[in-house]
Amino acid sequence: MLVGAGVLATARDDLSTWCSGRRVFLVSSAPLRDRFESAVASACSAASAIETLEVPDGEAAKSLSVAGELWREMLRRGGKRDSRLVTIGGGSVGDLGGFTAACFLRGIEYSQVPTTLLAQVDASIGGKTGIDLPEAKNSVGAFHHPAMVIADTSFLGSLPTAELRSGLVEVIKMAALLDPNLLNLVEETLDDLLAGDVAALGPVVVTAIQSKIRVVEEDPEEGDARRLLNFGHTLGHAIESVLGYKTLRHGEAVAYGILFALRLAGLQGSAAEVDRRLRALLGRMGLPSLPDGLLPADLIATMQRDKKATESGPVWVLPVALGEGRMDDSIGWDRVEQELGAFLLDPML
Repeated sequence: MLVGAGVLATARDDLSTWCSGRRVFLVSSAPLRDRFESAVASACSAASAIETLEVPDGEAAKSLSVAGELWREMLRRGGKRDSRLVTIGGGSVGDLGGFTAACFLRGIEYSQVPTTLLAQVDASIGGKTGIDLPEAKNSVGAFHHPAMVIADTSFLGSLPTAELRSGLVEVIKMAALLDPNLLNLVEETLDDLLAGDVAALGPVVVTAIQSKIRVVEEDPEEGDARRLLNFGHTLGHAIESVLGYKTLRHGEAVAYGILFALRLAGLQGSAAEVDRRLRALLGRMGLPSLPDGLLPADLIATMQRDKKATESGPVWVLPVALGEGRMDDSIGWDRVEQELGAFLLDPML
C-alpha cells in the first residue's frame, strides 16, 4: 500500500517490476482515462503490451454484462494466466476490475490506482470485489486482494464536494467504531476536508487506511471483527438498490444507514455519545434529502436479500460506545419496518 501526494510517480519502479514482460489491461471509465491513464501507462512501460478497456462511469460499471464483456475482450486481446490488470478510478471501477481479475482464467493479479476519497480509504483495501444484481448490491463477488494499491492523495483536490462528502462518510463509519482520534480529526477539520484541501485530507486518508488495514489483517474474509465495517451499509445498500443506484451517492446512502443504525441502538439504550456526535457531524455535511417515495416494504424486501442477512433475520452493526461496536440480531423485521416508517418521515430524529 502506497499512500501520499505524488506516490504514483514514486511507484514507477514497483509497477514496472510487477508489469515487466506481461500483457497489462488498464480498466477505467472515459473521464478518468483522459486524466490519469497516460501516467499509469507510462509507469507500466516495461509491460509487453498495454491494453485499455473502457467501462461505464459509477455504479453502472458493476454489472454482469460489463464484467462479461471485459472477460471476452481480454481473451480476444490475448490475456493469459500471467497477465496483469490495473484499475484506475473510484470504488465501482475497483470492485468491477477486482472481480474481473478474480474470475478471469481462475484468477490473475491486479492492482488498484484509486482516484476518489471513498476508494482510497475504503473500497480499494481488503480484497472485497463484486458486481451488483438488480435485486441487491454487491450480491456476486469474491475476495481477491490487490498486489498493490497506489493511493495518490494529490488526486483528491479536484473532486467535487459531493464526492468528498461521500468518501468522508466511510471515514466517519470507521472512526466511530474503530478510532475515536480519527473522529476527532474529522470533526476539527471538516470544512477543509469538504473544500478539498489536500493538506487536510492527507492525514485523514493515511489514518483511515491504517485503521482498515488493521481490521483486514485480523479478519481477512469478514468472519468476525471486520463485519463492523458494515456500519450503516445494511439500509444504505437497500436505499441505493431501491433507487436504481441513482439520486444518492454510495456514501450519502450509507450516511442515512448510519442514522438508522443509531436509531436502533437507541432502542437498546446504548451509544448516547456516539449518537450525539455522529448526528452533529452528519448534520454539518449538507447531505441531500432522501427522495420522496421510499417505502418501508420495498426497503425491507431488499434488505432481506442483503448478503449479510441470515436465515433467522437481519444482522445490524450497532455502536456501543466510541471505538466499540457489536453485531445485533435481536431486532426482528416487524420492528425494523415500524422504525423505518418513522425514520423516513424525519431521518434526523
